[in-house]
Amino acid sequence: MTRLLVECTHVFKHPKINSGIQRVVRNVIQQLPPSARGVECLPVVVLKGKLYRVTRLAPLDSPIFNTIVTFGERFERLAHRFWQLHQRLDSRWRSKTLRRLLYVGYRLTSFGLFGIPLRLIEQINRYQLPQRCEPLQHQPGDQLVLLDSSWHSDFFLHAERLKHDGVGIVAVIYDLIPLSHPQFYDTRLVEVYGEWFDWISRNADGYMAISATVRDQVRAELQQRIGTAEVEKRWFDFFHLGSELDLRSADAAVEPRLKQMFTRPEPVFLMVSTIEPRKNHDYLLDAFERAWACGSQARLCIAGRIGWKCDALLARIRNHPELNRRLFMFNDLSDTSLEHAYAHASALVFPSFVEGFGLPLVEAMQRGLPAMGSDIAVFREIGGEFMAYFDLHDPQSLADLVTGFERSAEFPAARNVADWQWIGWREASLQLAERTARNVLEAPTAQARAYAHCP
Repeated sequence: MTRLLVECTHVFKHPKINSGIQRVVRNVIQQLPPSARGVECLPVVVLKGKLYRVTRLAPLDSPIFNTIVTFGERFERLAHRFWQLHQRLDSRWRSKTLRRLLYVGYRLTSFGLFGIPLRLIEQINRYQLPQRCEPLQHQPGDQLVLLDSSWHSDFFLHAERLKHDGVGIVAVIYDLIPLSHPQFYDTRLVEVYGEWFDWISRNADGYMAISATVRDQVRAELQQRIGTAEVEKRWFDFFHLGSELDLRSADAAVEPRLKQMFTRPEPVFLMVSTIEPRKNHDYLLDAFERAWACGSQARLCIAGRIGWKCDALLARIRNHPELNRRLFMFNDLSDTSLEHAYAHASALVFPSFVEGFGLPLVEAMQRGLPAMGSDIAVFREIGGEFMAYFDLHDPQSLADLVTGFERSAEFPAARNVADWQWIGWREASLQLAERTARNVLEAPTAQARAYAHCP
């Protein structure tokens, strides 16, 4: 008997995080169909090496527990910032002695300041487990679908034991950017992702990407790593993501400063993403500075949490002469405020160097907000003739789109965004389940083959 065990461990443990992958996992799990092509679909987590069926993804509606969860997430973000600081100092210091002292200091501080409180929070959170999940016994023929960001996890050995017991492994691939563009990430994340991809290269039976572009990239990468003969034993497919902002609330207030910004008549161009080098905010500023120099009154609104390797960019924004005049930045918008921004902006701008999908494009266009994006393959896959594209090597190309749209009120795309259609999260979750089930059912020998790395 085959079941799809759709893994959501990271989101289960960190339910308040709302960035890209976490948003995808939460929505897919919430909309997961009970079955697809006759195959039962179950949300699962792997905790302390044990498999659990999720009965409630969100934490309990308890003020005390919610406070603990929120505090724990903020404390983890603080610990992550501390790790980033250590990484920056370690890369700058050349003396081996100083770097060794830095490492010792980092380990001691991490254990005392962060390690003990985080362990206490974890113990408190464990009291919720019986009310949110229940033990699950795996069966031969089950398929463990790694939907969540499993490179953060430590359950590889457990997954290998499941595979030895006849459980197939399906890897959901969001992108290969840490492999193809490692300069955009911290060294440790690149190493962790590389180790994870090595692992799924050897152990996954199938690969489900979030776009056809990424599917083809995964197949090409595996051709180089394991060769054609091994690649032919695996299957490759993709599904597309939905667009609803599921955490918005009719009772929640819109950020007052954001609301005030939209009361003025000048057009607002919205950029939604984590602030990190890959998203190419510097290009965005270069383009708008050129437009402003030519008399444009357009305003640029940057919305997104602060990420990594962005100190110089943040300094540029915070010291910019147009800040809070024609340049605005919001780092902690709720879904309710983001919905307001999508509803009132003139266009979305997305100058990312490389993406696996580009969720803000879909979120914007699904709401009738036209989008301007980098001329890269995956944006062409999503936007087709309904988007306007600019050259990443020439900021003037975006400046010209902005000033032209501002002057003529005619959006520079071949087709009107009002005619563009996309799927919602229900359809996205169904795509994932049905296409995974189809591939598994059509290739039973792939799941039955001997486990090559088992002693």
